[in-house]
Amino acid sequence: MQKRHFGPLETLVPVVGQGTWQMEKDDPASAARALRRGVELGMTHVDTAELYGAGLVEELVGQALDGVRDRVFLASKVQPEHATYAGTVLACERSLGRLRTDHLDLYLLHWRGALPLEDTLRAMITLRDEGKIRAFGVSNFDVADLEQALEIVGEGQIACNQVLYHLGERDIEHVLLPVCERLGVSVVGYSPFGSGDFPDPASPEGRVLVDIGRKYFVGPRAVALAFLVRRGSLFAIPKATTPAHVDDNARAGALEL
Repeated sequence: MQKRHFGPLETLVPVVGQGTWQMEKDDPASAARALRRGVELGMTHVDTAELYGAGLVEELVGQALDGVRDRVFLASKVQPEHATYAGTVLACERSLGRLRTDHLDLYLLHWRGALPLEDTLRAMITLRDEGKIRAFGVSNFDVADLEQALEIVGEGQIACNQVLYHLGERDIEHVLLPVCERLGVSVVGYSPFGSGDFPDPASPEGRVLVDIGRKYFVGPRAVALAFLVRRGSLFAIPKATTPAHVDDNARAGALEL
């Protein structure tokens, strides 16, 4: 599994990790096996959020990672409506409890809300200073939001911007991605398979992915993932709920097109 520096961190993070959105709808035992299988294959960046299943997914992740937490780069997110100074600190502490850990490797503001960004980021710094998180970042921020955040905390403080990025949604490539690269902010693409909107193998687009995959002895989804992490700033967090899907995703981590 290929790894890269993540934002300003010295830590090397796998280019392909594991997402957990809507995992509360999946079979818990199968989802837990998939997460552990992913860790075994080097997909040690595991992303979740307090929003997912109203905390149920964090609990599932905490159970699944029991015994392997020290191998994982664990990320979670605070909801915007909780993101006052005190609310951010409390939300993080609750996430830590559900995840059965004493710290997060990465803590994100899930999206820009109405509460003052200054208070949220001040709380992130406090949590980092107290050792409850190692780094912080943002999610779903556009260029203006990101620039405002950096004005508050300074460059080199925000580890990443987690955004929607898949083959059918590549708008970030025009402006946001270059800006993040210029500012040293990693980009984590969520829903890299389009939440079900993935090219059918019989479609012209799907046939291209299948043909490329045959050349490299991988499936079309591995080809898509390899493309979505092709630049040094890019990471992806596909969700998989079966070990077979995890195996396919992991192949993309060593694939260079």
